[in-house]
Amino acid sequence: MEPPVRRGGGRLWQVLIGGAAVLVLLALCGLGAAALLTEREPQPQSTPTLQPNAAPPSAPTERLTLDSRDTDQAPLTAKELFPGKELKLGDGQSTYQVVKTQSSGSCAVAATGEVADLLVRLGCNQVVRATLRTPDGNHLVTAGLFNLTDKVSAERARDRVRQLLDERQGRFRGLTGTEGDGTGVLTSAPARVGWQVRGHYLAYALVVREDGTAIKAGDAKVGEILFDMIELHLSRGVLQQRADGGTAAQPTAAPTETNGTQGGSTGDDDLPGD
Repeated sequence: MEPPVRRGGGRLWQVLIGGAAVLVLLALCGLGAAALLTEREPQPQSTPTLQPNAAPPSAPTERLTLDSRDTDQAPLTAKELFPGKELKLGDGQSTYQVVKTQSSGSCAVAATGEVADLLVRLGCNQVVRATLRTPDGNHLVTAGLFNLTDKVSAERARDRVRQLLDERQGRFRGLTGTEGDGTGVLTSAPARVGWQVRGHYLAYALVVREDGTAIKAGDAKVGEILFDMIELHLSRGVLQQRADGGTAAQPTAAPTETNGTQGGSTGDDDLPGD
């Protein structure tokens, strides 16, 4: 009789083989988990460098420009142009006496004929002016600003006025004060005029001799008066201050100055100021 077969050895091998398979499986799972953890591990981030002395970025600064009434909406006032009874220019070396001021919504009050029509057609909606007595007491001057729509319209007015004056199609008006103050000569004496553009404004000045006599071509004193009124006071003074009144000044091109005689060219053929 054959001895019985021992099955225990076969089961032992099955257990060993099964255990090895489990270890291999666990090892594979461990590698997968490690790989997964490695993929999910956040990458180190660089630490920002603090600059305690650096100023924070500032918002863009709004700039005021005088090129249009859309950006320069506040109307002119007589107080803005001529705030007192005296006007000191050139570090106070020249003192003009302010005789009378006027602010009007009708630009035609400060001009006649085609000059007045031109200003209205180009959108002028305001004129502010004053009559002053010069430091030497020998001249009277009416000076002011016409408020036009934009820079383009102001430049058109500047260029066209020369032709109209030459053709005697109109003129600028002098502003008279009260009876007996001597300003009536502004409506009857030959006048010398100057004008220039800055932004949407046309600055002008009209000068006469207080004794009513004609002004000679190339009169240096009258040229100085025109420069004082148009360039120093109205452009560099009033309009520059208006530009600086915004959060920042908007640089403008240097103004172009023009001058001539009312109703004539640039010679002695002067006509009355009104």
